[in-house]
Amino acid sequence: MSSIQVRPATLRDAKAIAQIHTASALEAYRGLVPDDQLKAMSSVEKRQAYWREAIEYCEPQVQVAIDGDKIVGFIGFDRSRDEKSRQTTGEIWAIYAAPTHWNQGVGVALWDAARDGLLEEGCTNVTAWIPLRNERALRFHEMAGFKREMSTAKTAVIGSIKIEEVRVKRPLNG
Repeated sequence: MSSIQVRPATLRDAKAIAQIHTASALEAYRGLVPDDQLKAMSSVEKRQAYWREAIEYCEPQVQVAIDGDKIVGFIGFDRSRDEKSRQTTGEIWAIYAAPTHWNQGVGVALWDAARDGLLEEGCTNVTAWIPLRNERALRFHEMAGFKREMSTAKTAVIGSIKIEEVRVKRPLNG
């Protein structure tokens, strides 16, 4: 039985969210992205400002996973940002667990909370964009019932880094 609890994020959580986002991204992309580019994308301050704004304006909705009294993961979700997507399509904008808590149920707890939130908003499907070389993230989403839409593969540019991404999708009630 997991001791992970999920609750809406508060402005006070922004720093912990930024630290988890940075640590998890560094661990996930080590070996996939050159070290100098990894360092360039690892500004906790920039991420903290981004997540503070997201929490303040609820775009996306942000929830945190708590183990005891420590934030160990977060998820951002809302309606899909993809052009031409239906109003009933939600999107996982970001889902990260602290590397110290990988494979401990954090992602599942966050996914369950986001699914409930998206269902409450009337969404019937959910998508996420996953880097093709991030095997851990692809495995997680596939185990959660997402299917790859290979025709959506695209190159995303993050800073000076080009990353091939693919959209994954699943129905919410299934």
